[in-house]
Amino acid sequence: MTTQSAMGRRAMLAGTAFALAGPALAQSTAPWPSRPIRFIVPFAPGGASDTTAPLTGQHLSQRLGQPVVVENRAGAASVIGTAEAARAAPDGYTILLAPPPFVITQFAYPNLPYDPEAAFRPVILLVTSPSLLFSRTGLATRGWPEIAEMAKARPGVLTYGSPGNGSLPHLAMELLKLRTGVDILHVPYRGGGPAAADLAGGRIDLMISSPLDMAGNLASGRAVPVAAATARRARAFPDLPTLGELGVPDYDSSGWFGVVMPAATPDAIATRLNTEFQAVLQVEEVAARLLTLGVEPAVGSAADFQGHLTAERNRWRVAVPAAGVTVQ
Repeated sequence: MTTQSAMGRRAMLAGTAFALAGPALAQSTAPWPSRPIRFIVPFAPGGASDTTAPLTGQHLSQRLGQPVVVENRAGAASVIGTAEAARAAPDGYTILLAPPPFVITQFAYPNLPYDPEAAFRPVILLVTSPSLLFSRTGLATRGWPEIAEMAKARPGVLTYGSPGNGSLPHLAMELLKLRTGVDILHVPYRGGGPAAADLAGGRIDLMISSPLDMAGNLASGRAVPVAAATARRARAFPDLPTLGELGVPDYDSSGWFGVVMPAATPDAIATRLNTEFQAVLQVEEVAARLLTLGVEPAVGSAADFQGHLTAERNRWRVAVPAAGVTVQ
């Protein structure tokens, strides 16, 4: 083969290779986002989480020009959905709605299939929501002090319900027991709805829940708010004292939802998402709708959300083992 023909053959092969690589190269350098984004919600449909994600996701989609598809992946106190997000490619096309169990489960589950501190990077704290301690109708007339006296006089007789082992209401009540030294029997359910129904029916005595999830029973008078289970009084219940005001030291079990994504996601994508979510939360329609659900827009930087996660971990790192809570 002559030198000229060999050069021609190499040029032809190089041109073919470039042509074949072209689509892949174009795809790898395509601006983000260029396809739909998965928004994983680690709970079953229903409740504040199932409204917060679609509402913010819809407006995020309008701003990004790509669909934001909400996917419910429920089970194991949010572990199943979180594990799926942890396995996702760090390309900006999978985000996770992170609830309090995102932090709590690492101290309650001995064999998590992911490391929540290493596998994810924070994007934004979306909303915060109050938790209230509710009692069945007729349990007490003097609120928490009377209930605490009853529990101390008859250890293990009073009962409380939760959506399941490892859920925030479960561990929030265990934290209350730890802080006060009372003995109240845990009755786990498969979800918050059945637990709330049994509280309304008088089959259990107490439950920590959001006002949204207890709204129907509140309206019918079949559930009685006893105290705010948060550091500050609930905006919707300004006359209801906090457990701290009633003598429970260092107590806060506020609800919240944030957004995280795989840790290796590029900084530029994470920063863009934070900016866009902040803009979404400031839309009047979005803020008003969230407030009707009993949650308040948070807004802030990724660093602000990291500080929130650190404070939550510091609280539950001590409280969960001290309460002896382990979920297999």
